[in-house]
Amino acid sequence: MPGRKTPYIHLSGRETQIMQALYAHGEATVREVRDAIKDSPSYNSVRVILGILEDKGFITHRREGRRYVYRPKGHIERAKRSAMRHLLETFFRGSTPLAVSAFIDMAASELTSEELNQLAKQIRSARKEDRR
Repeated sequence: MPGRKTPYIHLSGRETQIMQALYAHGEATVREVRDAIKDSPSYNSVRVILGILEDKGFITHRREGRRYVYRPKGHIERAKRSAMRHLLETFFRGSTPLAVSAFIDMAASELTSEELNQLAKQIRSARKEDRR
């Protein structure tokens, strides 16, 4: 991620797709990125967007023969936290409980008993940490 506080969520749709492809592959050439994107743009468009992402500080590259191999600069967990922070602030007034409740309501019919137990375990663990 860039040194400045530009949230991952502020990337364009194509930039986000390209970042997802890079996180999935770890590193990739323009062709590999293009192949990983559904309804992918042209080779040159992907190359240009990779250059933009590099200028923004999100990715870096190394030369491998005649090809450039691109990789994300930051760890995906950092990108996830940035996106979640933006989501919380934008849609939930910064409230984690409101966001968690919305996610549970949205996925209630899809959550298994095991997943609900895991969530309950995480809540119990957070309560223990809070008491310390």
